[in-house]
Amino acid sequence: MAAGSELAEKGRLRGRLSREKEAATLQTAQVSDLCRKKLLNYADTFYELAKSYDGEFCFQEIPDEDRQSLLAERRLWENRQIIRGHLNEMARIMRSVACEVMCYRPLEERKKRQLVQAMKEEGILVENPCYVPREDGRETIVLTMRTEKQRSGISAEEAADMISVILNRRLQLSVSSPCVIEKDPHSYVLEEEASYLALTGFSRVTKEGECVSGDNYAVTESEKGRLTVMLSDGTGSGEQAGKESGRVLDLTEKLLEAGYEVDAAVNMVNTALYALGDDGNHPTLDICDLDLYQGSCRLWKAGGAVTFLKRDDHVEILSQGALPLGIFQKTELQPVSRRLQDGDMLVMVTDGVVEAFSEEHEEGMRRVLEGIRGQNPGELAERLLRMAICAGRGHVRDDMTVGVIGVWQQ
Repeated sequence: MAAGSELAEKGRLRGRLSREKEAATLQTAQVSDLCRKKLLNYADTFYELAKSYDGEFCFQEIPDEDRQSLLAERRLWENRQIIRGHLNEMARIMRSVACEVMCYRPLEERKKRQLVQAMKEEGILVENPCYVPREDGRETIVLTMRTEKQRSGISAEEAADMISVILNRRLQLSVSSPCVIEKDPHSYVLEEEASYLALTGFSRVTKEGECVSGDNYAVTESEKGRLTVMLSDGTGSGEQAGKESGRVLDLTEKLLEAGYEVDAAVNMVNTALYALGDDGNHPTLDICDLDLYQGSCRLWKAGGAVTFLKRDDHVEILSQGALPLGIFQKTELQPVSRRLQDGDMLVMVTDGVVEAFSEEHEEGMRRVLEGIRGQNPGELAERLLRMAICAGRGHVRDDMTVGVIGVWQQ
């Protein structure tokens, strides 16, 4: 009997080890064959459409009276090249999605049982929990959740907190996941909590004699741990300038949410403005993209004013020589990168703020920032704006906007 019990115990142990080994094996999933075939067909169609816009512009000597016609033909050819580039980019994205393979690893059997049982006691049914590795080395947890029939409308954030306790990991709900758990099953993605926390504050004032500011700003979180702050200054001031800068931010935000990299998004916005051929519409665009896992930031500047990095008593001026949007068919922006530390402040401003600080402009504002102590982002933005107005002797000769991003380690 003792020998039989020992053999049975060994069999159970081998079975458990086999299940754990199976759970640890990396598995893959990809788009179904039907969807992949459709996407590839769409991509080929866009590539063929792009080819129809191929061709070099033939320049030839013409009389002066026909020069205007030549310029019009040149503009038409440039617009065709813009369309060709966008069609090729869409085709590339479709091919990339069609060939994308997602790797995942099922949750360990013991943890899975604990998670399913504990969440069921809270009225939440959990299915298929698994790890999904990311390119940066982190892992997200993907699972399907639904409520029991007698319950509905449970907060997904609260469920994420419970799962964090059960699995002993710092997790938070991704921005793409539903906010509420309902009776119908939905997939939820839980991300690791970022190492840094960022808070923003803005303050602005409209130019004297105008009712609407030509400046606009936006803050987006396309995914957990990635915060993007954008600031745009429309050409001139007033309602029309405000509409121009607002459209720039709206289009950029949509492209970033769709998964475009910042460089590609800025270039697409630039070429869209260039294709309009409006010589009086060249808004600026400042983008500050923060990685709150790594504690770093990158800045892109298309004609925008300088940005300041304040670290205790030291203030660094971050600038980049680039023209506003829509002047050339393609813009080449080199991002400015910096590692961030606990308590750092990034100060983004429009031209009106910097120009208010006497003839020294950037240096004058840098000295002002060095003298400011212990402010939260909102208070610092308000104080800087008041000081800029005072420096201009109470006059507001241009729209002014101040945006402050504070970063702290968690």
